Amino acid sequence: MNNSLQTLLGQSLLGTEHVERCAIIKRTGREVKASMPIGYQPGDEHVQALQEAFREPAAARTQGMCFDGATYKCVRADKHSLYAKKEESGIVAVRTGSFIVFGTYSSSMHPSVCVEAVERLGEYLREKGK
Repeated sequence: MNNSLQTLLGQSLLGTEHVERCAIIKRTGREVKASMPIGYQPGDEHVQALQEAFREPAAARTQGMCFDGATYKCVRADKHSLYAKKEESGIVAVRTGSFIVFGTYSSSMHPSVCVEAVERLGEYLREKGK
C-alpha cells in the first residue's frame, strides 16, 4: 500500500465522517493502491464491478451494479463519476487518468458529503496528472 495515498484517503474521505470505507485502485491491473479504514481490502469482485460500470455506464444505469453481494441502483453513471445506492447506503466512485477512487456511505451518513469528498479527491488527482 502507498502510504501517501493512505494518508490522503484518511484525511480527505474518512476525515469527513461521512465515508465508511474507501479505496484507490489502479485502473490497469486492478491493484489496490490504498484503502481505509485500516484492515479493509476491497475484493476483486468490487474492482471488477466498478470497472465494468465505468466501461458500460448505460448498462449500469439501466441494470444497476452488484457490490457486496447486493444490487445497487445507479443514479449517475458516466465516464467520470458513478453514484449507486441501495436503501440507505451507497457507493460513490470517480475515475481519473490512472485511478478509480471510491467511497461508501451508510444510513447514518450524509450521501452529499460523501459525493463531495470523493469528487474533490478525484479532481485533486486529475490536477496532479494521476
